Amino acid sequence: MSKTIVSLMNVEKWYGDNHVVKNMNVNIAEGEFLTLLGPSGCGKTTTLRMISGFELPTMGMIKVQGESVEKKEPYQRDVNTVFQNYALFPNMNVFDNVAYGLKVKKVPKDEIKERVLHMLKLVQLEGFEKRRITQMSGGQKQRVAIARALINRPKVLLLDEPLGALDLKLRKQMQIELKRLQKKLGITFVYVTHDQEEALTMSDRIAIINQGVLEQIDTPINIYQHPKTKFVAGFIGESNILDAIVLEDHDHKAVIGMEVGRGTVEDPDDSLAVNDPVSVSVRPENMLFSETPIEGFNLKGVVKEHIYVGNIIKMMITLNDGTEIKVNRFRSEDLADIGKMVYLYWELDKGVVIKEKHLVNTDAVRDIEGGVADDEDE
Repeated sequence: MSKTIVSLMNVEKWYGDNHVVKNMNVNIAEGEFLTLLGPSGCGKTTTLRMISGFELPTMGMIKVQGESVEKKEPYQRDVNTVFQNYALFPNMNVFDNVAYGLKVKKVPKDEIKERVLHMLKLVQLEGFEKRRITQMSGGQKQRVAIARALINRPKVLLLDEPLGALDLKLRKQMQIELKRLQKKLGITFVYVTHDQEEALTMSDRIAIINQGVLEQIDTPINIYQHPKTKFVAGFIGESNILDAIVLEDHDHKAVIGMEVGRGTVEDPDDSLAVNDPVSVSVRPENMLFSETPIEGFNLKGVVKEHIYVGNIIKMMITLNDGTEIKVNRFRSEDLADIGKMVYLYWELDKGVVIKEKHLVNTDAVRDIEGGVADDEDE
């Protein structure tokens, strides 16, 4: 396993009475592409700026290559930062922008030329040496900014929403190019974005931050398939989230009761107990429906709408209490007609149980008969 190159230990950040980062603990591996993901104002950019040295932690410790860096200036840390606005020098051409850091360090001219040309080749800007920054597109400027940051051979590259100013098509292209470049160079990337798809596409691991709290850090596939909190389930992709209480638990399965029906989930470790408050998260592609009752479920609703979104069709189903459920299908023949009442269910391993406290009307839950849907169409 790769060694840790950046560590955040019990890091806190306050701006006056505003608690921006709360007890952040993260270890970033050498050569890893880690994305800090969360909504605007969640503390992800502040966390990045504390690693870079542009902000100081109120409490806690930050280490780069095992050495505490809280008292070091940004230029003394073995990290470089790429900003959303690129921060290029408009009065310089591409070569001089990329070479700037080497000239400050008084690197010999021949070495500067060799390294600049090599770096421009890596970011696919060969032949652009004399091009002025004002004559370049957003994608080209972004490549120049990355080349300028990488030419100093940092151990860690910090990227703060570097694709945010690009149009969608170019943004997707640059995601692939950035990931390719990171793997080729083997440099640790710490990347900030609020774009879930971007994080899933590029990252080795994703750290999801909400209101300054690290909610979950894991691989993209584990984040998507096994969210640990309701926030993660709802923030990454789309999910149907239903609050419930445990009614029965035996044989590694649990019957859960909701105000709109009952269902069954896996409990492989027998960690659930009767009356435990839980939520179940089911991705739209994993939500199934039937025109007849399914054993272990009596969750039903009415099909209200079909929404065509490229290669998938979203079927919107409204439950008795008004809760809207999304069901994704790839073919129109797999849909139920609008106005049809259907029974909803999921394969047991596709209903992700999240243990979080919430309020459920337990009387309403227990009024629903049985764990098997035995009622007929009304």
